[in-house]
Amino acid sequence: MTDDELTRLLEAAARWQEADPDPSTRAQLDDVVARGDLRELHELFSGRLQFGTAGIRGPLGPGPNRMNRAVVARTAAGIARHLVESVPDAAARGIVVARDARHGSAAFEDEAVGVLVAHGLRVLRFDEPVPTPLAVFAVTHLGAAAGVVVTASHNPKTDNGMKVVWSDGAQIAPPTDSAIAAAIGELPVGAAGAPVGRGRIEHLGGATGDHPVVLAYLRHCSALVPPSPPTPLRVAVTALHGVGGDLLGRVLASAGHDDVHVVEPQQLPDPDFPTVESPNPEDPAALRELFDLAAAIGAQVALANDPDGDRLATAVPGDDPADRSSWRVLTGDEIGAVLLAHLLERTAGVPDRLVATTVVSSRLAARMCAAAGVHFRETLTGFKWLCRPGIDHPEWHQVLLYEEALGYAVGPGVRDKDGIAAAAVLLDAVGRQRAAGRSVGDVLDDLAIAHGAFVTRNGSVATDGRIGGGLDPGIERVGGRSVVRVDQPAEDVVRWYLDDDTRVVVRPSGTEPKVKYYCEAVEPVTDGDVRAARLAAAARLDPVVDEVRTLVARG
Repeated sequence: MTDDELTRLLEAAARWQEADPDPSTRAQLDDVVARGDLRELHELFSGRLQFGTAGIRGPLGPGPNRMNRAVVARTAAGIARHLVESVPDAAARGIVVARDARHGSAAFEDEAVGVLVAHGLRVLRFDEPVPTPLAVFAVTHLGAAAGVVVTASHNPKTDNGMKVVWSDGAQIAPPTDSAIAAAIGELPVGAAGAPVGRGRIEHLGGATGDHPVVLAYLRHCSALVPPSPPTPLRVAVTALHGVGGDLLGRVLASAGHDDVHVVEPQQLPDPDFPTVESPNPEDPAALRELFDLAAAIGAQVALANDPDGDRLATAVPGDDPADRSSWRVLTGDEIGAVLLAHLLERTAGVPDRLVATTVVSSRLAARMCAAAGVHFRETLTGFKWLCRPGIDHPEWHQVLLYEEALGYAVGPGVRDKDGIAAAAVLLDAVGRQRAAGRSVGDVLDDLAIAHGAFVTRNGSVATDGRIGGGLDPGIERVGGRSVVRVDQPAEDVVRWYLDDDTRVVVRPSGTEPKVKYYCEAVEPVTDGDVRAARLAAAARLDPVVDEVRTLVARG
């Protein structure tokens, strides 16, 4: 690093510190400068967090390249400016503001509320940490112009962020996201911009209370399941130290489930997530205590929400339900298939039904929809894209939107994933199969017999988050098989189709420094032998996955 570069970094740090309203991050920056840690100083001030996937997210700390009160204030000001400019009645309609229970969330929410009010906006604020699905529901239920949720979902405990939804209840997408990013970029470092008016704050209570918006959400979830009493199920659930536990309990109780047992050490919000290395329910290691509880109580199904309640993981018992190691964690695609089979049966006779999945989700859903005569759409990853077919075709009856990363939206008009509502619907599906003497495994076996055994193998490799030269879309062979077709649904997403109908998808993560891969093989079921078909498909995937991981690491 040259003397000029060092001088510029120190000057940038001094300007930031002067404008930073938070004494804790000012002290952190003092420490970095005092230690002469030039590498860290460069990381903090060589750029800024980018407003991207539905908002902004990153590690906590000082400087423009970390999440802190100054970044939150600037982001909130950019949101407010664009909202006021683009939505004529935004001030009257207001903006919903909510938060989870992560480190910094309370202070960030206060900062955002102050900026939004200063810009003349009516702020509809929850008084407790609440699940993201409740906040998103409040936007459309109250007719708000937009919503902001301070959350980093299932990211590590060192992260935080701000998620933004628009008046339609959908995560922001182009051109709204770029317009907000431009409005943020016009503000000086550390500045929230001059206020243009004085708004007001209205309180929405919390997930444990009886505010009308909370009661309306409970009615919405109840309407997703039939009014007939559910088949009794013993259920184990965990909130993974997040904010979804109370609301999930209320939703399941209102759906008639009274034999629900919680993982007590993980039930209350805790920003340190002390019992798990990662609070991501996609990681089976995060579900160990859930398996222990499920095995101990003889549960028929086990459910986990991520810390902000918008994703749903599911496990079912194996041959010995009392043996925690025998519990089977369903993949996101398997949960999607079970939900889809259930919902297609429940909506039989409804015209113009719509189902949407993503370019990385299993192709089984497409075959199920083709057989049922249902409109099927495939979108880029993320619910900001998944909800678009329903928005573009309001005359169609939206049945299900899902992505393999445990995100599900059930029913018409729902624009974002909701792991709490999906839990109620999934229990209805499991209970009704159980009443007929059938299991989730039986449902999946029947789907394999009808449409083929779809076996997926997904994963990720830590990188700089971008596809590199080792993943040239023009490669001709993967895992010893010839590439017969290539497509790129987006600039940074590549799909290879191999000569045995295996599909490989690679893309960078939108929220973490890693590259994700998705491999799927399909095998016809002969003579009803589903197990043999799955084993054959899995064997074909082994060399493919090995080579893909090598290519990603090299790239």
